[in-house]
Amino acid sequence: MRILFKLVFTMLALLMTAAPAPALAGVMTHDELVRRFPAPLIVGQKDAELAAWPLFKQNATATELVGYVFESADLAPIPGFSGVPPNMLVTIDTKGGFLDVVMLSQHEPVFLDGLGEGPLLQFVKQYQGLSLKQSISIETNTKRARHPDAAHAYIDGVSKATASVRIINQSVLAAALKVARKKLGFAAGRDPDMIARVRQDVFDSRSTEQLLADGLVAHLRVSNRDVEKLFAGSPGAGLDAQALQRPDEVFIDLYLAYASVPSVGRNVLTARGWTKLKGRLDDGDHAMLVMSTGRHSIIGEEFVRGSVSDRLLLKQDGLPIDMRDLDLELALADSLHLPDASVTALRIISQAGLDPGSPMEFSLPITRSKGIVYPERFTRELKIAYRLPARFYLAGEGNNKSWQGVWGSRRDELLVLGVALAVLALALAMQRRLSANGRRFAWFRAGFLAFTVGFVGYYAQGQLSIVNLTGVAQALLAGRGLEFLLFDPMTVVLWLFVALSLLLWGRGTFCGWLCPFGALQELTGKLAQWLHIPQLKLRGVTDARLKILKYVLLALIMASTLFQTELTDKLVELEPFKTAITLNFVRSWPYVAYAVGLLLASSFVYKFFCRYLCPFGAALALLGRVRLLDWIPRRSECGTPCQTCRHRCDYQAIKPDGKVVYEECFQCLDCVVIYESDEKCAPLMLELKRSRTIPIMPVQRSS
Repeated sequence: MRILFKLVFTMLALLMTAAPAPALAGVMTHDELVRRFPAPLIVGQKDAELAAWPLFKQNATATELVGYVFESADLAPIPGFSGVPPNMLVTIDTKGGFLDVVMLSQHEPVFLDGLGEGPLLQFVKQYQGLSLKQSISIETNTKRARHPDAAHAYIDGVSKATASVRIINQSVLAAALKVARKKLGFAAGRDPDMIARVRQDVFDSRSTEQLLADGLVAHLRVSNRDVEKLFAGSPGAGLDAQALQRPDEVFIDLYLAYASVPSVGRNVLTARGWTKLKGRLDDGDHAMLVMSTGRHSIIGEEFVRGSVSDRLLLKQDGLPIDMRDLDLELALADSLHLPDASVTALRIISQAGLDPGSPMEFSLPITRSKGIVYPERFTRELKIAYRLPARFYLAGEGNNKSWQGVWGSRRDELLVLGVALAVLALALAMQRRLSANGRRFAWFRAGFLAFTVGFVGYYAQGQLSIVNLTGVAQALLAGRGLEFLLFDPMTVVLWLFVALSLLLWGRGTFCGWLCPFGALQELTGKLAQWLHIPQLKLRGVTDARLKILKYVLLALIMASTLFQTELTDKLVELEPFKTAITLNFVRSWPYVAYAVGLLLASSFVYKFFCRYLCPFGAALALLGRVRLLDWIPRRSECGTPCQTCRHRCDYQAIKPDGKVVYEECFQCLDCVVIYESDEKCAPLMLELKRSRTIPIMPVQRSS
């Protein structure tokens, strides 16, 4: 067992302290770029803030900026099917036009083992001459190829590899948009790293009428007559026979909702639908929900699920932003009264740079065709303006990179947490005084555990988790920074306190006092004892063997970060924290059944999950081995012969010889209460009994 401890601890230490690896970083050097861009072009020095090189051209006595060259993996590392982002060398001019796109590396199985790289190299060549100001779509049906214009561009996809080329397209566009926004003055020169962030802590229950009145849901209702007016006086007029026959019929009745905003998504979707949607979004992603009836739909007959619809476009600051179908079946809330509406969920990845604090312009292109062999196309657009109200997002300010705004918005919660942590630290520092009165201590502990469940867990969402460790490990291994941690201030403050408590007391402070799910388990166990539900206490050997299991699970989860993100995402579900605390049991039934099952198990075996299965607890136990204090008071009689504390320890963390196993101690202080009690501690009771004995002295008689 000692060898296993050392192996797991070593693995964890290596993962947590590893230097950033260049696995997903760019590979270009200045010398290599000079070779690729010979005179008269001049390659400038790499930008200190943005991984891009300026390109210059000598024109007589002046040096003119030609554009920028950059690697997509540096700016938009979007994983492909192998889990590794493709990497393209992209060159754009000063107006946002593509000068060239070259494939540097890719690990897509279809292009490695199937089609070969030839079709892929031809695909990326098509970007040359296109512009970021155009909505670039991948054309999957070459028989109906369309001609580009100032607002639209079409490139041929690769048969049997549509998903892979869509990932490549997103990578190219997201990286180029980031450079264009920061270096070319696109989006009014706004720094793409300082965009607003949707507030996940704000939720208001609203009716459909309130959602519409507040602008949280946009509505567009258009008749056939309205559409015909759009084409009036053009060659496209009169080409829609159905519109001419039934002019008052609804062409489209559309509701558009910014569904990843809690006050929108939770009101327009059922609880299960909201949970399903959130489960498909990564951190920083956005989701738009389109609900419509009528003869026109944003999903055409030839639409491929999972792709980008060309019937609903989004622009912000004049730049197109891709919205990709999530291929989700979502149930609408009954309050919407849209039983016959088609529902489509569209995802906008975080790398696209959508700013929820800026106006958005949605458009529905309506296209009519004239002719059969080589049809002439005529397009008009229906516009929908959308602006998210300010109270639902945190604006990026100055050079704050936006995370400071998150801390400011949660000032009151952080103050409450700070006071609670100060009280806990004082109580633990004065544990013997607190434990002197067993009844008073029991009320204090029960009250603090209720605070942990209610405030830290459900209200402030401060549940620390193995996901915190895997997220750090994956970021370091991928060569990314750890700034993402700052967007969750509750977690940062808790981690700082836990780090200090690990140094002083070990694992027990978090696991015994500050873990919401652990507190929920303990309260469940205490309730079971109060109801006289039989409690199972495992044999010492069985208990010790089962406690090793959580270290094995920890090793598996942390090792998985070296291989596949998808595997890690599955393994971390061994923790029920997300189901029970983050999502408040609003999740698909297998997850709920698992979490509830663990709580039921703790009714019979005290804190079953914490003691035997919790990988995060295992990590804290390993890190807690550096503690400075053996803080539990002991007497010489503890263990020899007194066994009171050992038998009353629900965690079975005291050995027969009286020694405390701090890695398995949850700092419940029950043994300290016994130590201070002259009614429970046998050595103290014996000592007091001896002190109260009146010695028998012989009576001296006077002579």
